[in-house]
Amino acid sequence: MDQIWTTLQLAQRELLLFSAFWFCIGALDDLLIDMMWIAHKIRRWLTRYRSIPAQTADQLACPARPGLIAVFIPAWQEAEVITQMLQRCGDAWGGSGSAYRIYVGAYPNDNACIRAIREGARGNPDCRLVLCSDAGPTTKADCLNRLWRAMAADELAAGFKVKAIVLHDAEDFVHRDELRIFDLLIERATAVQLPVIPIQVGGSTWISGHYGDEFAEAHGKALVVREAIGAALPLAGVGCAIERNHLGRVALAHGGAPFDATSLTEDYELGLGVSGKGARTIFARIADERGDLVGTRACFPDTLSSAVRQKTRWTIGIALAGWDRLGWQGGVAEIWMRLRDRKAIFAAVVLTAAYACIVLTVILFAGKHAGLPPPAPLPATTVTLLIANGLFLVWRQLVRAWFVFGAQGAQAALLSLPRTIIANIIAIMAARRAVFAYLRHVGGGTLRWDKTTHRHFPRFPAKSGELP
Repeated sequence: MDQIWTTLQLAQRELLLFSAFWFCIGALDDLLIDMMWIAHKIRRWLTRYRSIPAQTADQLACPARPGLIAVFIPAWQEAEVITQMLQRCGDAWGGSGSAYRIYVGAYPNDNACIRAIREGARGNPDCRLVLCSDAGPTTKADCLNRLWRAMAADELAAGFKVKAIVLHDAEDFVHRDELRIFDLLIERATAVQLPVIPIQVGGSTWISGHYGDEFAEAHGKALVVREAIGAALPLAGVGCAIERNHLGRVALAHGGAPFDATSLTEDYELGLGVSGKGARTIFARIADERGDLVGTRACFPDTLSSAVRQKTRWTIGIALAGWDRLGWQGGVAEIWMRLRDRKAIFAAVVLTAAYACIVLTVILFAGKHAGLPPPAPLPATTVTLLIANGLFLVWRQLVRAWFVFGAQGAQAALLSLPRTIIANIIAIMAARRAVFAYLRHVGGGTLRWDKTTHRHFPRFPAKSGELP
């Protein structure tokens, strides 16, 4: 018994030191991003917005060369949301003055989705159903390539040329000012990304709600800093536009397929490729005339299994396959950002060590009160790390709450604090699943579109009764 007790004490001390050290490194990394965001905001206020208020979407200039916008929507087993999504597109963009054409990709073995697409496209001549040649699911990129070929065929047949391609998912609630912003800004950049705004699913405060916390900080701070320091901006795969000629050049270089069908995160890789070719990506945070942020609203997974499955796909595509496929090109800022993108697996290891340490600490505390030998005092270095991490934790939670407050209000900001634990658990589970899935792929397995099943479509609360 004494040997077992000594082993538990040693394990607790080693896990504590390991997790405390790497928590401190991660906290310093996040703190640097925080400071850079603050400096960026101060500089922007001093040089621009102090004398000229930020423009709202309705105040933007008209594009110099208005053009046709092609919207790509890949769909597999999306019958529960795609009808509402397409109807929303028609309602939002029908009177916007922007010329658009929607290409919706479906699979021949998905009859329910095909029927739902036809229902959603009824009365909208700007919406076209495109069937993939293979039975589904393949990968999202494969479906997007089929839409690209359909668009190119239309260009040749009708003698027009698309100005930009916009990517959306079947569950997206689009903003009425979106196409106008893309039409203008794509003249100044190769790609444009709008914020993604998760909408909490009713009855899923903890699972669905944690996405809002993460995106509020990521699209309110992290991408802003990334753009400010000149690092490549990953595209989110929704609410983003890519200039048609750029995508055409990518297609020519890859046998006519601009999207890599072997990738699970083709949007992320495409975004890094834009900046990698010396082009520019704009992350556009613009409010409409009512003060609502122009962005893509969507209901994210509301169950533990679906959230883990979705984040597994992100982890494989970015942290594992991204490392293998994209390498470490670029300068210091670019390598730093790619390191942040790919730290998910190691972060999950550190979190697991920390939670294991907490369990052992409880056991040792209970054993002490049961008369077993108490653990030795902690070394001064470990105590210093714990104090520093405690302060960093308070700062990190305040920063998260600040961005959530700005995006979703006071109640969500308060809930973001305990929801961090849920986010950590999902990250650990997703990292474990991602590692085993990727090992199977390395061993010869095929990457498939392990997509999330969407059952909810957003109902965004408008301030004046009119949908944004």
